[in-house]
Amino acid sequence: MEIKKISGKNILITGGTGFVGSHLVEELVKQEANVLTTFITLNPLSYFFQKKLDKKVKMINVDICDFDKVFDIVTKFSIDYIFHLAAQPLVEVAFYNPKRTLYTNIIGTINILEAVRLYPKIKGAIVASSDKAYGKLDEGKYKETDSLKGDHPYEVSKSSADLIAYSYYKTYNLPVVTTRFGNIYGEGDLNFSRIIPGIIKSLIKDELLEIRSDGKYVRDYLYVKDVVDGYLLLISNIEKIKGEAFNFGSDETLSVLDLIKLVEKYLNKKVNYKILNSAKNEIFYQSLDYSKIKKLGWQPKTKIKDVIKRIFIWYKKILTND
Repeated sequence: MEIKKISGKNILITGGTGFVGSHLVEELVKQEANVLTTFITLNPLSYFFQKKLDKKVKMINVDICDFDKVFDIVTKFSIDYIFHLAAQPLVEVAFYNPKRTLYTNIIGTINILEAVRLYPKIKGAIVASSDKAYGKLDEGKYKETDSLKGDHPYEVSKSSADLIAYSYYKTYNLPVVTTRFGNIYGEGDLNFSRIIPGIIKSLIKDELLEIRSDGKYVRDYLYVKDVVDGYLLLISNIEKIKGEAFNFGSDETLSVLDLIKLVEKYLNKKVNYKILNSAKNEIFYQSLDYSKIKKLGWQPKTKIKDVIKRIFIWYKKILTND
């Protein structure tokens, strides 16, 4: 399948000022789509503002948990497609604030799906789920046919939203597709509790990197631009694949300690770290089988070694005003 141009289409991105959302906004603007994004808070250091995307899109201050306001946006701006990326995205935050995480990630998704159900002009919606929606597997790679069985607040919020999206397709034939990604990295991730931003910040600031796990937790690492390519492939073929879920994995499936060694090698810098082994509710091994999306024509193109220097330079500029 090919990625079709979507110039002139009205596209709503919830969470478009965030890490992944801002890269998606950037590409859609290049393709001359009419882009709107919701936001609650703004960060002048974000990729969104560094790329001056605020000058190129319509920004609307709204909480996705407010259905009336969400539906007002959809109808007022005659939305054609929705990318639903807005969420509470951090496992540790979910541990301490489960109510807000569950409410945002589940009710926010319901509101988007209701808007699609009630406004027939919408041709398609993509709901961002997560590899966390699968819960815990002892070994092996997750497949789209595996059960969704999160058992802690963040994982459950993703399992629930994922199942709800499928139910809207099954019941109302909504043109909705769900995506499940591994760990996404790249320029613009300002959540320094995540491992790659944390590593780079520790190098730039000459700080001790505190590792919450025992250092052996394994994840897929996927570059953000590859994620954007996947989103565009899905949205341009939404009618053929509606109701389906797609894993987006990586060939770089690494433990935290192996990741640190890789970054050290290609940045030629030594990471000073300490193992805390204090992680709560996190999954030890997660890797996604992405053979399904590969059949549609997507696969990860980018290796960490090819972009880590460029990513380091971006963070150095942000953190030192250099």
